Amino acid sequence: MIQIHIDKGQYIYKQIYEKLKAFILAHKIAADNKLPSKRELANELGVSINSVATAYEQLLAEGYIYTVERQGYFVENIAHFVNADSGKERELPAYLKETASVEEGWLSLSHYKNDNTKFPFHAWLKSQQKAIAQHKTELAGIPHPQGPYTVRKTIADMIALTRGVTCEPEQIVIGTGIHPLIQQLMAMQSSDKKIAIENPGYSRIFQILNSLRLNVEPIGLDKEGIDIEEIKAANPDFLFITPSHQFPTGTIMPISRRVELLNWAATGDNRYIIEDDYDSEFKYGTDNIPSMQSFDQNQRVIYFGTFSKTLLPSFRISYMVLPPKLLELYQSHYSDRIQGCSSLELYALHYFIQSGEYAKHLKRMNQHYNRKRKRLIKALDAKFDNSIDIKDAPAGLHFLAEFDTAKTYADIKEKATEEKLDIYTIEHFLLEKTAKHTNSIQIVIGFASLKEEQIDEAVERLYRVIY
Repeated sequence: MIQIHIDKGQYIYKQIYEKLKAFILAHKIAADNKLPSKRELANELGVSINSVATAYEQLLAEGYIYTVERQGYFVENIAHFVNADSGKERELPAYLKETASVEEGWLSLSHYKNDNTKFPFHAWLKSQQKAIAQHKTELAGIPHPQGPYTVRKTIADMIALTRGVTCEPEQIVIGTGIHPLIQQLMAMQSSDKKIAIENPGYSRIFQILNSLRLNVEPIGLDKEGIDIEEIKAANPDFLFITPSHQFPTGTIMPISRRVELLNWAATGDNRYIIEDDYDSEFKYGTDNIPSMQSFDQNQRVIYFGTFSKTLLPSFRISYMVLPPKLLELYQSHYSDRIQGCSSLELYALHYFIQSGEYAKHLKRMNQHYNRKRKRLIKALDAKFDNSIDIKDAPAGLHFLAEFDTAKTYADIKEKATEEKLDIYTIEHFLLEKTAKHTNSIQIVIGFASLKEEQIDEAVERLYRVIY
């Protein structure tokens, strides 16, 4: 007799299934033993035959029992679990657990964040609705590995107009961020390739390149951007730069240095410049500076762009423009790749751009960010007076500020946590060397996510951090 207590307040078949499964796994019912018939067990438990039949069918589907025609149901021969009685806990270790709670009272001067309070959600929803209405067939299938052609055509037309980028839609590869695209690009290169990257620079890209076991060479900066003489001495195959608004110093590379770099790339075998057009959409006081790719006469620039700063980071839509030679290599390596971006979001982006809403949003955000930037700089100058030097390039969503202080970078980091102020010092972006303490420290100050009414309080906290 099988002892099963039935609680009439819960699903009866589920209780029978769970109990029998537990008995079988614990080997309380031996392998190949016959189970009671459905009618017998139903009568024994005082339940309907349907409840027992449903439980048996689920056990059969999962492989706990088997049937013999005209004989009934039998227990499968299931091995004992190894170390089943060892008492080891199955709980996740405490150090791996996360919390969903949000700490209150923090202010952010981080360069990572942007301002979503001005995002035109209504216009975006209209673009989504149009995408659903117009692309039901496409949304039901798997898109092209590089992204839907219609969306790539729209991006190609847009960056030709706004950034001077010369390309065909076929040259665009859409991805879920700059990082995955960089990984794809570099993973198809031979391991002997050398990559040069700005120092200070994008530490996450530096880590990605190192994780691919590539030869990565940090190159210093001068007043015009990455040092051309160091590049010549290093002789890399790929050069990763952010010319429109150097990350993190904010330097805007002049045309003279751009031409020098393009000539350097053109005079070597298979040399390429990776142009990360980091937050180039935001330029204050003058028109946007054309991309380096727009001056490239020899197909040596790989152009990277993203919508993370202009839309919402959670959309995860970025792209790269490959020269024909690398495009051919890419397609041979990734012909079976599944496009990672949501087709719905990509088609929504297409209509958002086509309708003119994207251009209007950019114009609004440029005015909004410029207003916050000016107010923050004014508040910093007033509070710190002669003890601050702001490297203010009128572009992007961050600037570099140097403060006279006796504190070390470690002191600054500790005090910022105490003050609940989210900041990043230049030390975070140095790729090899530790920042030297010379009675001054540098902080990369982002202003995008900071509300205007929070500026004065953020400056007060920063003052207490520095002094």
